[in-house]
Amino acid sequence: MVEKFSRYASADYLKTEEDIAAYLEAAAEEGDDPAVLARALGGVARSRNMSQLSRDTGISREGLNKALSGEGNPTLATVMKVAKALGLRVGFRPAP
Repeated sequence: MVEKFSRYASADYLKTEEDIAAYLEAAAEEGDDPAVLARALGGVARSRNMSQLSRDTGISREGLNKALSGEGNPTLATVMKVAKALGLRVGFRPAP
């Protein structure tokens, strides 16, 4: 018997602000790989309206998809624009 797996997309599970915050916090704690955080932010962006996010940030949909794919290399300015447009705040705190 062959097992079948359905597609998994984190955006399908990011329903509340608390879900989003916990997801991004976990991605940020992954360590030194900024691609993990970019990909997580992309998942959050896809859970919202990517077209509206494009309009709010002034960045094309294609540009957002590339930057937040985990393979792109978004600038801090892009991350800040996306976070602000999503109603999020980027912050720092002491490491444990």
